[in-house]
Amino acid sequence: MTRFLRRPAVLACALALGLQACGGSEASTEAVSPPAPQALESHAQALVQDAVPGDILTALQALPGLTVVRENATPLPGVRHFVLTYDQPADHRHPEGTRFQQRMTLLFRSTELPVVLASTGYGISTQPYQVEPTFLLQGNQLLVEHRFFNASTPQPTDWKLLTLEQAAADHHRIIQAFKPLFPGRWISTGGSKGGMTSIYHRALYPRDVDGTVAYVAPNSYGTQDPRYVRFLGKLGTPECREQIRVFQREVLARRAEVEPLFQARTQEFGLTFDLLGVDKALEFTVLEFAFAFWQYGNASLCARIPAAGGSAEALVDFLDNVVGLSYMSDSDLDYYAAYDFQAATQLGSYASDERHLHGVQRYPGQYDPRALVPFDMKPYRFNPFAMPLIEGWVKAFGQNILLVYGQNDPWSTGAFDVRASNDSYRFYVPGGNHGSRISILPDAERAVALERLAAWAGLPAASTGTLGLRAGAVQSGEEFVSTGVVDRRRGPPRD
Repeated sequence: MTRFLRRPAVLACALALGLQACGGSEASTEAVSPPAPQALESHAQALVQDAVPGDILTALQALPGLTVVRENATPLPGVRHFVLTYDQPADHRHPEGTRFQQRMTLLFRSTELPVVLASTGYGISTQPYQVEPTFLLQGNQLLVEHRFFNASTPQPTDWKLLTLEQAAADHHRIIQAFKPLFPGRWISTGGSKGGMTSIYHRALYPRDVDGTVAYVAPNSYGTQDPRYVRFLGKLGTPECREQIRVFQREVLARRAEVEPLFQARTQEFGLTFDLLGVDKALEFTVLEFAFAFWQYGNASLCARIPAAGGSAEALVDFLDNVVGLSYMSDSDLDYYAAYDFQAATQLGSYASDERHLHGVQRYPGQYDPRALVPFDMKPYRFNPFAMPLIEGWVKAFGQNILLVYGQNDPWSTGAFDVRASNDSYRFYVPGGNHGSRISILPDAERAVALERLAAWAGLPAASTGTLGLRAGAVQSGEEFVSTGVVDRRRGPPRD
């Protein structure tokens, strides 16, 4: 066993085998194999070489399986933005079967610059924007929509094909197709579930990219990981934590007053709750409150928690402000069904503290990803080995990986661990939440992060100072740059 684990490439293959063999559904135990044959790569290279020099549109149109949907105007000088689709097999083990068109966007500067392969882990907006590594490096950006979201959903939809292995193979195949056009360095990135997606891809295909920047990417054990309860139990002051508990209990204790207001407010926006029912949707929203409070807020919110005995309207307003009243609506659950399915079968999720809600709860212990998927989950089971396998690879063999977390972000409970001996680093933004990024790290850690990012991207050492200036522009708000985190409380990404 020891000799086996010393070989990262072999371990990557073992991950593919192990994840499938213990899969989170009734999927085959056959491993996902590299899907793009060398003949296709050679053909792509020949077509790209024959394209008009400097004409990126012609070069893109020459890539087999790629469709240029449209070109968008962009406010970035000298940058072109394309909406693309790429022909993918729904099952990479059986490419002769169902196919689907995976949506992507390309921010293009030059074929000689590095490429940032970005993922949200969900759907994508087709409007031009840059994630932080793209702006820092001033490179190209290929933003990929995750399978089973929006337009990137195979038809018919076979849910057992929604696995981290199949998604990693999507990215592997895309990189193989684009590398003849962009032969330089590649950096993968993503925030939250996008960061998780980039890590899974890296574990299964370690040599596809030259470096990975994963923001606020959690690693959970089971569908109700109790570590999150312990983490939340240490955030803020004891007084603030008690205020949060009192607020949750009061909303449920005054359900007869709160629920009609909750329903009336959501009806104004055409929201329905057919899957859960209004009563359960309200209770699940209350359970989410403590997590959401710290995920996107901070200690300053404590002073704004409505005092006990206040109006029902104030309770509903604050619940809406922190969690969002649409959080458990049919439209949100339908969009995020693919995430909840993955959480219920491979990725895991967090437990909620319900100890202080005895006597006012009606659905204790039921807030679980399986309950949020709008179809029968009985054929699918959770794979308890998927995350430990990934976690073990990242810690032992994950090279050129930069992890950025927020100190107070509940998702930091399940932070991946890395080793500096593998030229990999993990940093925390002091007091940071789920919006943490490189540009707001402490000076010394930001300098290390920027220097390593520049090195992995193949930029000269002297460029680190320039990256520092760009990071300063992000921090000061002079440049709008995203980490790629999809905020479920604000709804799905818009086209």
